[in-house]
Amino acid sequence: MNRLRLLAALLLIAITGPALAQTGLPVPRFVTLRSDEVNVRTGPGSRYPVEWVFARKGMPVEIVAEFDTWRRIRDIDGVEGWVHQSLLQGRRGLIVTGSGTQPVRIEPSEDAAMAAEAESGVVGRLLACPGPGEEGAGWCWVELSGTRGWMHRDAIWGIYPTEVIE
Repeated sequence: MNRLRLLAALLLIAITGPALAQTGLPVPRFVTLRSDEVNVRTGPGSRYPVEWVFARKGMPVEIVAEFDTWRRIRDIDGVEGWVHQSLLQGRRGLIVTGSGTQPVRIEPSEDAAMAAEAESGVVGRLLACPGPGEEGAGWCWVELSGTRGWMHRDAIWGIYPTEVIE
């Protein structure tokens, strides 16, 4: 019976697409892991087996579905599973993408001096991202290991293409 309810809930979410979930918050949306140890389960409940364990506090994940107090999340690699809402937080995070290193600039410009270089896979905080048409559009204000600066949106994972973070 629980599987039938879960399938019905997931079908409803799939049909309606991005919408407000039972929490009133949009689905999908990005959040971060609250703990250094987060059990990811095969289903929305503690009776379901743990499929794997995330060990990276502050890592961004995408909530793609909600069921009661459980959230189906997706990581940067597209892997999905269920976690309890208490293991997630609304703080925004990022993962540096691409190969090699990515520049972190002191201003949102290709000509600006570099504050640092970030290696692919580094996890950091997403502080602000101007919208299209605003000054700094296409860039995000980030913090990586205590260093703050600007990175290209396309060099990070954890934000939607036209999403604005203030």
